[in-house]
Amino acid sequence: MQDSPVSVTPARQTERRIAWLTLFFGAVAGATAAVLRQPLWAGGLMVGAVLGWFNFRWLRQGMNALVAASQAQAGLPRARVPIGAYFRVLFRYALIAGTVYVIFELLKFPLVSMVVGLCALGPAAIAASVYEIARPAMLRK
Repeated sequence: MQDSPVSVTPARQTERRIAWLTLFFGAVAGATAAVLRQPLWAGGLMVGAVLGWFNFRWLRQGMNALVAASQAQAGLPRARVPIGAYFRVLFRYALIAGTVYVIFELLKFPLVSMVVGLCALGPAAIAASVYEIARPAMLRK
């Protein structure tokens, strides 16, 4: 899903920054583990970071769908959440858990390494937030 240049808002820029920083931190952690001669940990960290990236994308898509539904139903006394939104939330976690299980069983990556890789989203969000505080969007125009 590509955005037109007109629709790129400061919030969207921050979301993009979080997305690529998640992959960056996962790659750095994986490369560090590889240098330390821990190839299984390196693979697990990178797989976890990629899954964290997918999780973030799917979360963003789900939230965008909820916002669109709420805006469409703004005048109604009782707004309804689309069933598909609930399905996406549950499916997202089921897909991540299933993927982690298959990779754990087939490739023998340590489970903890994949969970730590999934946590790459946290430092990415912190780094993007610090960037926004240090250099607000209004000053970048």
